[in-house]
Amino acid sequence: MSTHHPSQRRVVITGLGAVSPLGLDVRSTWENMLAGRTGAARISVYDPSDLPTQFAAIIQDFDARKYLGRREVRRLGRLTHLAIAATEEAIADAGLDLAQEDPTRVGIEMGSAFGALNIVEDQACVIREKGPRAINPAVAPAVLITTTPCHMAIRYGIRGPANSPVAACATGVVALGEAARRIQRGEVDVMLAGGADSYYSRLILAAFSRLGAMSTRNDSPETACRPFDAERDGMLMGEGAVTMILESLEHAQARGAQILAEYGGMGFTVDAYNMAAPDPEGDGAARAIMQALAEAGLSPDDVDAVAAHGTGTYLNDISETKALKRALGARAYQIPTPSIKPMIGHAMGAAGAFNALVIIQAIRTGWIPPTINYSVPDPECDLDYVPNEARRVHVDAGIANAFGFGGQNGTILIKRFEP
Repeated sequence: MSTHHPSQRRVVITGLGAVSPLGLDVRSTWENMLAGRTGAARISVYDPSDLPTQFAAIIQDFDARKYLGRREVRRLGRLTHLAIAATEEAIADAGLDLAQEDPTRVGIEMGSAFGALNIVEDQACVIREKGPRAINPAVAPAVLITTTPCHMAIRYGIRGPANSPVAACATGVVALGEAARRIQRGEVDVMLAGGADSYYSRLILAAFSRLGAMSTRNDSPETACRPFDAERDGMLMGEGAVTMILESLEHAQARGAQILAEYGGMGFTVDAYNMAAPDPEGDGAARAIMQALAEAGLSPDDVDAVAAHGTGTYLNDISETKALKRALGARAYQIPTPSIKPMIGHAMGAAGAFNALVIIQAIRTGWIPPTINYSVPDPECDLDYVPNEARRVHVDAGIANAFGFGGQNGTILIKRFEP
């Protein structure tokens, strides 16, 4: 299956890093996904008892001081802490020595939907209770969404592009796709790319609850999020970070790097329908899927797996199901299409990058994780969601979906590397 465009440089993935509610690295995250475990639990970092939703998927036992100095920990948001941890793993996994690279030929695309909300909420309380002179002087640079890639650039001596795309829940997909395109265009040889978010603040949890987007099964957080199930009642909030090392094929081969998979294509569209609800017919999402296929030069028959957006909200799951059928036709019924959100929650700016990781790992390992908590079929959601148990698969090409507020739709296609 030779589908690459000879006029463009081929882009390969050579390293992975992840921090999630299931583990502090890729290995533990993946093993727990395949086992169908969940990071959902009652919130303990603050008292959630007055909130409609009192649980989330939060990363446990994470110590940012393993990666950052005490002063940096205080001055940076939690999403940046998580991004640095994932990036350290990805660089090591790729065997990449940045000191040996031309720093102007290395770039960063690290996306976030919300930025350092923990700092914003904390400092809003400080100014209200103690006045403006008590504000941390590092707040202004810390809360910028671009702080994460810029801090990474300083840390690693990277002098190519450093960007933080913002596309709501589609952010992680857009970051990976834009990173790949920079390499294809010849701007850089190496990109550190992915997404990070940590947004389980009282403010945001309350705001999403007011929208009716959150599950309210407070008596059973572990089974609350139920994508594609007829009894679903909303999403599970999560946090996390994923970093991938992308390189031109020539660069990767010249340094003898392992090649985990190859970038195929990306689709990025907008519904132009509603700020909170998806297009009920899935038109924009379907177009994103078709764009990714077209860029990769593949057809629906070539798709072996889908990492679904699958939030567990009533409208999103129906819209995504319709979109997959519009884009893939009858082939959609034959493709395993799990959602990992009941396990790691909705990591917002990192969600699409986590789904891309699922496809890469499926290609590498021959396994795909399940959609847990699935028990009551919904006639309007009638695809193969891999209910409750991981499955052996052979994946040569798969797509990762990420569909966000405002109707922003991202799909990335990743395929097995063939020399």
